[in-house]
Amino acid sequence: MIRVAFFAEIMIPDFDGAARTIFQLVNRIDKKKFEFLFIYGTGPDQIQDFESLKIPALSLPIQQNYTMAIPSFVDQRIKKKLYDFNPDIIHIATPSLLGFYAQKYALKNQIPIISIYHTHFVSYIDYYLRRIPFLIQPTKNKIIQTQNKFYNNCDKVYVPTNSIVSELITMGVYPALMQIWKRGIDNQLFSPKKRNRNWLKKITQNDHPTILFASRLVWEKNLETLIAIYTILKQENLSFNFIIAGDGSAMESCQSSMPDALFLGKLDHKNLAKLYASSSVFVFPSHSETYGNVVIEAMASGLPCVIADGGGSADLIKEGVNGFKCQPKDASMFVNRILQLLQHEKLRKQIGMEALLFSKSLDWNSLADVYFEDLEKMSKNSAHSLFKSQVG
Repeated sequence: MIRVAFFAEIMIPDFDGAARTIFQLVNRIDKKKFEFLFIYGTGPDQIQDFESLKIPALSLPIQQNYTMAIPSFVDQRIKKKLYDFNPDIIHIATPSLLGFYAQKYALKNQIPIISIYHTHFVSYIDYYLRRIPFLIQPTKNKIIQTQNKFYNNCDKVYVPTNSIVSELITMGVYPALMQIWKRGIDNQLFSPKKRNRNWLKKITQNDHPTILFASRLVWEKNLETLIAIYTILKQENLSFNFIIAGDGSAMESCQSSMPDALFLGKLDHKNLAKLYASSSVFVFPSHSETYGNVVIEAMASGLPCVIADGGGSADLIKEGVNGFKCQPKDASMFVNRILQLLQHEKLRKQIGMEALLFSKSLDWNSLADVYFEDLEKMSKNSAHSLFKSQVG
């Protein structure tokens, strides 16, 4: 049996894209080959029927929905749990206090470390510190220094797109440690078959075309450009619905700035799948994505996407073939592409079909197989495992 100690801040299945990725792996663990110990801050008291240790966590001041685990509060409990479990591999989700705690333990005990690059933190700083711009670059430098220290001490780092790999190399992460590992999509859950115009009509009270944005409502998603897109569209002689699915700290500001938009809050996957499949165009101006799960969900639903040409999600779109990419801050460019799709049904259907075909190449089972095969290889090659086998 290969024993994996898995460290994460938040273990709630549908909390965000990172959590959804984690649970795609958790739900595919072969219990005949692997034992997992989960050590985490926020989530249920136990992860399924796996050995689990939930530790104290504090809310982040900038994002109240997010928490940070504080391992120093229960240092002895964690050490005893790890000693008893005796892991062969350490998986660390985030370069946080808990992440560095786990890494220190792994390095001291010569245990290989695997991580998945979930969040492009450095891209958020322009938004968080936009009112104190003189702090932006020093803060970015500190984040880059911290993340480099973390990722360069891992044995393998999964990164979802070539764009993010290039950025990380420029920042100083060692190329040899990184491996392209995309994100999958459930094509049974997100599918054009979920289209339900009558359901959508009950929400909109009309048959107008629907422009959809789905994401957390936080400023780092480039919501200023989304608001500008809405404002320009309102000036056009066009009947349309503008739907926002998601919630977050910027919700009230967005409602105030887009008074005629329909805000549906955070939807479960069943209703979100219907919304994607029933809408006309998906718009996504965020350029801070590591991957862009909502973009691939829309594509799998046959919904043509107009997105920002920046961040990891830009790698999903082949310009003019399975979607359109725009300059992140150019609201007029977004509007032109949206109108092009709304006014040309044949183009809209062709783009949607190409998007659907692309999504079918992203299979969670294949990605999970790569992950578990890599765990086996890392375990066989680790000094820790060799030592254990000799002692045993």
